[in-house]
Amino acid sequence: MSGSNASVKDLRHPLKRARGLGSAQSGVGHWWTQRVTAAALVLLGLWFVVTVLCLMHTDYATARATVAKPWNALLLIAFVLTMFWHAVLGLQVVIEDYVHTRWKEVVLMVAIKFLAVLGALASVLAVLRIALTP
Repeated sequence: MSGSNASVKDLRHPLKRARGLGSAQSGVGHWWTQRVTAAALVLLGLWFVVTVLCLMHTDYATARATVAKPWNALLLIAFVLTMFWHAVLGLQVVIEDYVHTRWKEVVLMVAIKFLAVLGALASVLAVLRIALTP
């Protein structure tokens, strides 16, 4: 195979080719996941804002009863999980683009994912506690 023919088939930068880096074919999936979570957040965010506005001048018992309704609890859990997932995807892109030291990149990604899972679990637990407590 000639050199010019090989360069046509391999469009990676020579340094990435030498290091064994390049496209892992996960970028499109990441992009789509980010767009789907964004669309879900628009719909869930609208529901959340309307719900909060309706509860604005109510007492604690009414607000608690509203969150305890099965559909509201389900939508609130979906909102929280989608929000944390979308945040992790967005922060991952920022870290990949702007952090150029490998160990810092890994530490930041582990920290962000750990905090996101912790926040998501705490949020889901709070909603379930409200929804399942009589």
